Amino acid sequence: MRLLVILLLSGISIYSEAQQTLHIKITGGENKAPLSASIIIKGITGGYLADTTGTTSISFTANGSYTLVTSAVGYEEKETKITIPYASDRLEIELESGEEELEEVIVQSTRTSRTIANVPTRVETIELEEIDEKSNMRPANVAMILHESTGIQVQQTSATSGNASIRIQGLDGRYTQLLKDGFPNFGNFSSGLSVLEIPPLDLKQVEIIKGPASPLFGGGAIAGVVNFVSRTPREKPEYNFILNQSNIGQSNIGGFASGRGKKVGYTMLALYNKSSPYDVDKDDFTEVPKSNEYTIHPKLFLYPNETTTVTIGNSLTQGTRTGGDINVIKDKADALHRYFEENKTLRNISTFEFDKKIGNSKRLVAKQSFSFFDRTINIPSYAFAGLDYNAYTDISYVTNANKHALVLGSNFIYNRFREKNNSSNNRDNTSRTGGVYGQHTWDATGNLKLESGLRIDIADYRNRIYNNTEVFVLPRVSLLVKYGPKWSSRIGAGMGYKTPTLFTEVTETMQYQNVAQLNNVKSEKSYGGTADVNFRTNIVEDLAITLNHMFFYTTINKPLVLETNSSGIHSFVNAANPVHSAGFETNARFVYKDNLKLFLGYTFTNAKAMYLTGNQFLRLVPKNKLNSALIYEKEGVIKLGLEGYFTGKQNLGNGTQSPAYSEFGFMAEKIFKKFSLYINFENFTDTRQNLFKNVVNGSHLSPTFDEIWTHTEGFVVNGGLKLKL
Repeated sequence: MRLLVILLLSGISIYSEAQQTLHIKITGGENKAPLSASIIIKGITGGYLADTTGTTSISFTANGSYTLVTSAVGYEEKETKITIPYASDRLEIELESGEEELEEVIVQSTRTSRTIANVPTRVETIELEEIDEKSNMRPANVAMILHESTGIQVQQTSATSGNASIRIQGLDGRYTQLLKDGFPNFGNFSSGLSVLEIPPLDLKQVEIIKGPASPLFGGGAIAGVVNFVSRTPREKPEYNFILNQSNIGQSNIGGFASGRGKKVGYTMLALYNKSSPYDVDKDDFTEVPKSNEYTIHPKLFLYPNETTTVTIGNSLTQGTRTGGDINVIKDKADALHRYFEENKTLRNISTFEFDKKIGNSKRLVAKQSFSFFDRTINIPSYAFAGLDYNAYTDISYVTNANKHALVLGSNFIYNRFREKNNSSNNRDNTSRTGGVYGQHTWDATGNLKLESGLRIDIADYRNRIYNNTEVFVLPRVSLLVKYGPKWSSRIGAGMGYKTPTLFTEVTETMQYQNVAQLNNVKSEKSYGGTADVNFRTNIVEDLAITLNHMFFYTTINKPLVLETNSSGIHSFVNAANPVHSAGFETNARFVYKDNLKLFLGYTFTNAKAMYLTGNQFLRLVPKNKLNSALIYEKEGVIKLGLEGYFTGKQNLGNGTQSPAYSEFGFMAEKIFKKFSLYINFENFTDTRQNLFKNVVNGSHLSPTFDEIWTHTEGFVVNGGLKLKL
């Protein structure tokens, strides 16, 4: 018996010695800044992600030799060989700066903290380098960043004030969900001017999911999701400033600052935009409105311990945009010059996020946001004003273990719109949506990964004359197949929905005049999917090529459409026949010696409204669109970029088609040690709609406006100074 006890105790001792937890700190660059890097262990499926402090922990259950492979965006991959038992319980890994590779990009929208190469869901990313380049062209907002992406269309909705919305795969802007750091505060009435009120200066990445993405994002994610990801603080303070001026009177001045200590960090964005009224075709109506706008966005990061991060932020944007008759805007109104369109907006978004690591591979994330959007629209003899309140709560639990990653969560969204004039025809409405969701990612093999998700939502929406409650069951599945080191493909499909709303691109163009309250309408429901194939290789030693070809298809049943009665009252009804959008995208990227890059993209879109008679093609959706960019960069010295775009014919509301057109731009930036100077020639071919036909029709007192299918302002030159400390 004594011998048995000794053997048992020896076994326990040996077993305990075969377990060790390493606390790993990952840094990079000259200043050894902490990196949110990923680590995989060779020969073992799964991985680990360091948090914003650059730390993570790995438990080894058996003694022996291991190879840790560490990667981070913008740094060279590093292999570290260790032997367990290790002499210490702490290990520091330092990465060298290197050329950014696509496989190293870590996406946040899927919540599993995986590199983009290992995510079954198709996610496109716009990285910091490209965001920085597009900021040269338009530092006021993200419109230029998205306009030049394949398959995305920034649709201008007002000829005089320049309002715009985002379309993916030809579908109306209300079917695309906009997020800022995962918070959905840009829907319904607050979607007005949203794309024009998100500045790019504090962004480190933009993530785009095309097609249905309902399990994690819920209603509204029918055409896709665009998530704008903010920068986080590093130990080395960062100070960036920009000063921009254009030849048409647009001025921008802004700055971004960040820094962190052991327990506290911060980021701060401040931006002021001003624009003078601009009338390029001398028809007395503005192509660029007079505007004044500012944004202040501070964020506080608290690190009570190595496993916990608390983030508190508040974003305030206020602006006034006035377009129309330029004589009115310049205070020279008279009996013949009276028309104007004025937009006053105030947007405030408060956010709170709690992120807790539990053990080596689990996380608990709680999010809360509250926002309000106050907008007033004034035109002669008419005003529309309203307040939109939105509250969002989300709690999720994420676990990564060996071959499986699981996301479980629930959220609740409250939205309330109140019309200020409170007339007998007020359009107040309230919606409440609660849901539970789950997503499972399975690494079946090293080359086969399956992601499946399910969301169940209960949505209640009501107004003074009508209310309805609906239940939605939304499955989604994605598959990633790697055929080898050069070939891979992704296939995904799912369902979605969009609750009824008065605030669409169509009603936006009419300033919501004579739009009746919602009555007896139901949610729009969709199903669709995407399938792509990727190829990547080196043609010769210094020339790399990446190709991607994607097919897409979406059907929206019972689409909400606007009808007009004999009295001129507009009301929404559910159409009996669906909307179909189908097509494909092709992207090619050529990189020569890391200095010369060529991007080519082509989109074919066949979008139809089956409820229409005769011409069923959706208006303002080009069937063919080609984008290209040639960029030369000598790091730390100079950047040069030449861009060209071709847009095919678009169907218009009057039954005609717009002509096809092309546009070109050129940008140059000279980089010095702590500052750079840039100049941008946007649309130097001066493509604009009023060269084909007058956009403004009728008298100056009661004008009508054509649909906007291309630029209205024409050739623009802007330049400025960027300072980095």
